[in-house]
Amino acid sequence: MKKLRIYIDTSVIGGCCDSEFRIWSNGLLKDFQEVNFIPVLSNIVAAELEKAPNEVLLKYSEFLSCNPEFVEIDNESSELADEYLKRQILSKNYIDDALHIALSTVANVDVLVSWNFKHIVHFDKIRLFNSVNIEFGYKPLQIYSPREVTNYDNTSR
Repeated sequence: MKKLRIYIDTSVIGGCCDSEFRIWSNGLLKDFQEVNFIPVLSNIVAAELEKAPNEVLLKYSEFLSCNPEFVEIDNESSELADEYLKRQILSKNYIDDALHIALSTVANVDVLVSWNFKHIVHFDKIRLFNSVNIEFGYKPLQIYSPREVTNYDNTSR
């Protein structure tokens, strides 16, 4: 059976160290360690983590040890992110969030996971991102929180 390719944004890594989100972020990390899913990371995640606390950087190194795929910004993903901004799905202040969506779309991942409920994991935003994706010939992107994706939760620990 084909393993799902899951793009994780920066919030998922930081979530490993947050009392509200750690159960599910660490559960998703365990899924990657057990090769239940294939992690997909980007150069945006790496850049956003440059000034992160050591605790978060240690978690990032654990994600890196799971043999992730890497995607990088190119013209195609940059143009798609610009289209999200042009249509005012997100403001220019949130270009990195637009790039996470665009990179995931262009890389044809199965799922993007995030704890960003304001700009990414938001019903109206997902519909708008996907309307642009479809218009430009991409498949709709599945977007969820780690809680909805991981096989691990409170009861399995």
